[in-house]
Amino acid sequence: MQETVTEFRQLKLADTLLSALDSMGFVAPTPIQAAAIPLLLTGTDALGKAQTGTGKTAAFSLPVLNKVDLSQHKPQAIVMAPTRELAIQVAAEIKVLGQNIKGLKVLEIYGGASIVDQMRALKNGTHIVVGTPGRVKDLITRKQLHLDEVSTFVLDEADEMLKMGFVDDVTWIMEQAPETAQRVLFSATMPPIVKEIVDRFLRDPARIDVAGENRTVAQVSQQFWIVKGVEKDEAMSRLLETENTDASIVFVRTRQDTERLADWLSARGFKAAALHGDIPQSLRERTVDHIKRGVIDILVATDVVARGLDVARITHVFNYDIPFDVESYIHRIGRTGRAGREGKAILLVRTNQIRMLRTIERVTKSRMEEIQLPLRDLVAASRLNKLGEELVAQKEQTSVEAFVELIEKLQVSIDVDAATLAAMLLQRQQGNRPLFYKGPDPMLAAIERESQRRERRGDRDDRGSDRGERRGDRPDRGERRGDRPERGGERGGDRGERRTFNSADWDTYQLQVGREQGVQVKDIVGAIANELGLSKEFIGAIKLAPSHTFVQLPKKMTAEVTAQLQKLRIRQNDVKAVVVEGEVLREHRPRTAGNRDGGERTGHRGSRDSNRGGERGGERRFDRNRGNDTRGGYRGNRDGAAAAARPAGDRKPRTDA
Repeated sequence: MQETVTEFRQLKLADTLLSALDSMGFVAPTPIQAAAIPLLLTGTDALGKAQTGTGKTAAFSLPVLNKVDLSQHKPQAIVMAPTRELAIQVAAEIKVLGQNIKGLKVLEIYGGASIVDQMRALKNGTHIVVGTPGRVKDLITRKQLHLDEVSTFVLDEADEMLKMGFVDDVTWIMEQAPETAQRVLFSATMPPIVKEIVDRFLRDPARIDVAGENRTVAQVSQQFWIVKGVEKDEAMSRLLETENTDASIVFVRTRQDTERLADWLSARGFKAAALHGDIPQSLRERTVDHIKRGVIDILVATDVVARGLDVARITHVFNYDIPFDVESYIHRIGRTGRAGREGKAILLVRTNQIRMLRTIERVTKSRMEEIQLPLRDLVAASRLNKLGEELVAQKEQTSVEAFVELIEKLQVSIDVDAATLAAMLLQRQQGNRPLFYKGPDPMLAAIERESQRRERRGDRDDRGSDRGERRGDRPDRGERRGDRPERGGERGGDRGERRTFNSADWDTYQLQVGREQGVQVKDIVGAIANELGLSKEFIGAIKLAPSHTFVQLPKKMTAEVTAQLQKLRIRQNDVKAVVVEGEVLREHRPRTAGNRDGGERTGHRGSRDSNRGGERGGERRFDRNRGNDTRGGYRGNRDGAAAAARPAGDRKPRTDA
């Protein structure tokens, strides 16, 4: 069936659905639709593996709509999504697909909106409910959402939903589902927790796997720029002015950065707005509506709130901050290049993030093109061209006779000719976006430095090749270490930006979450970086235990950051952070000549003391600042300094034979 279905009309769909698809211009189903729809129409349970942007919403929505009974008062289908934005988007698409079904009622339910209105809508009757797990569970508990007539349960983006901490809610809801209900699960990946849900609740499911056909990535042109020469804010301004954009999303990591960058861009004449989790739901919906209608052109957003956002105008996605994982990157660039449209994604990457860039390329099976930032002269030329286009449009649409008279009066009153007066007015009009620049562009110096660096690297490679021939092609030490020479260069460049405080400047906090709650180190780091706005050099050692976690944070945090820490939630759990005393974690050590990579490396090969076995069984240590960790205890420090500082129970350092 998957190979033979080339048009929707070959599927056993109602005429009302086929006419809606025709009106939307959809003739041929995507691979996930061609594979899933025939199976779901039979009522079998199904497990679909597909990336975002592949058309999976229609894949499960069309079968649900095909069997909807308009005479039934209670909900017939429950669709659960990880975020309110995605729930809104899915509900909107179901409504469009069912536009010709007279009397169809689709209700989206999620936190942040009035639960009273949602209960009233359920009481008045609805056929399909789309919601987030927390609010769905809440309404079931209140006996306002009844499941006894539900024939289909759908989990959309199940991996993301469970990763966000909805495991208990999803499990509880699925336990309430009628035995006869069809269960459908869509997920981009298949981690163990998703497999547990599948094994427990899906009955001999049909498996549909089109994850390898990542059409989102295929439809998006991907480029990256290595940050050098200018700050990222200036880089964003240059890209936005020279790229042929309609609407764009700029992804940043923290809520604070959305506001800051949106304000910075707005001050320079861009129509930009911030979108993050602290913004009230009504304002978030209005912001999305504004970008759809062209009131604004740029959204500066965090990952979570942009999930499920589908705006036809979005031609570009800019990754101002590189994401923590590949899945987030795929979801980000999936906001463009949707439904067959082409899009473009540009990533700003620092030199110490190149490895993550290569990981993204490897997992997505794509290759990004490195680009150079547009020089200032090109930016100025772009501004002048745009001004010319605006003046041509103004000339054709408005009358300027009254202003001609004003020009003549000004010429007389300030005693200048028309050309000089026009130049003066043009100078005032340019504001914060000059039409030409004075002085050299800092990017020119950066490009020259990069060119010289690559030439030197080429010379070293040539010399290394000669040595390799003399040694029988034996790879030299740098080659054996893989990326270490490049990483070392990055460390050297960043050394001036590393922390300058000593170990006395750290507080150790105990967080009341651990491995028993499904928490991993990356969850701790991500939550602190996103919610508190702390960059990685201000996150110290982390020690993960079954029921709690210890983490080092700077003593001199602002009152605002400290207050935010008290509100922090990780995987839907309050962390209840408290400062603990004593040597729960070893102190961080600053860089010294004898300790090349100061700090603590715990939970890795460097921790070889007598407690190693016990730590492995109960607690796992992690130092976020691996570049600043102590390696003197085994390979890096061979001058004896580490041996003097090491406790008696520690092993002797290893030496290379």
